[in-house]
Amino acid sequence: MAASMKGRKCLVIGGCGFLGQHLCEALLEKGWSVQVFDIRSTFEDSRIKFFIGDLCKKEDLKPALEGVYCVFHCASPAPLSNNKTLFYKVNYEGTKNIIETCQEVGVKRLVLTSSASVVYEGKGIRNGKEEELPYASKPLDYYTETKILQEKAVLAANSDDFYTVAIRPHGIFGPKDLQLVPIAVDMAKKGKMKYIIGDGKNVVDFTYVGNVVHGHILAAENLNLGSPICGKAYHITNAEPIFFWTFMTRILTGLDYPAPRIHLPYTLLYILAVIMQFVAWLLSPFITITPSLTPMKVALAGTDHFYSSERAKQDMGYKPIYTLDQGLKLTLESYRHLGKNVITRVIKIT
Repeated sequence: MAASMKGRKCLVIGGCGFLGQHLCEALLEKGWSVQVFDIRSTFEDSRIKFFIGDLCKKEDLKPALEGVYCVFHCASPAPLSNNKTLFYKVNYEGTKNIIETCQEVGVKRLVLTSSASVVYEGKGIRNGKEEELPYASKPLDYYTETKILQEKAVLAANSDDFYTVAIRPHGIFGPKDLQLVPIAVDMAKKGKMKYIIGDGKNVVDFTYVGNVVHGHILAAENLNLGSPICGKAYHITNAEPIFFWTFMTRILTGLDYPAPRIHLPYTLLYILAVIMQFVAWLLSPFITITPSLTPMKVALAGTDHFYSSERAKQDMGYKPIYTLDQGLKLTLESYRHLGKNVITRVIKIT
């Protein structure tokens, strides 16, 4: 049974990030007492108590965890980073330290922000269900590799005294995101968004951040002894699969940039990305190279990958509270300053 969390103290680890900020705002609106732990502070809010530190250090974490009812762990390096050492430190070693420190100070609930990528190997997934999809045996990048280790550690830690759950969002977008929209706009300015990988008919999930936050809060409210969600992972999506390139077109044209129109062969690009990744690995002892094209980027843009949220619906009453259209409208409104016509007008004025 879902419990009221009003007045309860929670800690959002990674609360200064994109998802973390949205989560903090929603928690405050529901009357929770919110604390944030992060490596640095990127915003101010008099209602929030901030703790700055390293999540791999118990001495940094312990003060933030005192008296906390539930921890939300959504800290992670950006998925597009290629820093293997950082991924292992934050996603795996840092998560193990969070688990151990929570147990030492008596915190009983941990909600992890995982990722649907933990079951993705570059092959098409259509309406994927948690119980039917094993972890990827050949992850396409370090992010996925370490998110698998992270999720396994969190779910294995579930016990009669420590309740854990993993939320697997997919394709998160929304205001304040520093990835999807800003990167797409930057590529459009450079003329790199005119291309479509494959036939353009691959169907994917894009999930508005408000729905991801809603899934996290429902998980926390239901995370109690005997709950069916304890020790499990849940896909959280908008439940509105869409052609990948249709979604990207709506983002780009919504900000006055041209739609992608030139098709490139998927297989050729994937092989090229594998070669580029191999060359970067060969040269890594001498020079750091970050390929602009990776197997994961090509696969995500050219294959089906959408997931069922039915288990979340059954076990914790999840259903999207924002439609895809509503999410797109809110997102585009927040990025009007990046619009092509806005930029052109500024240049003319100056």
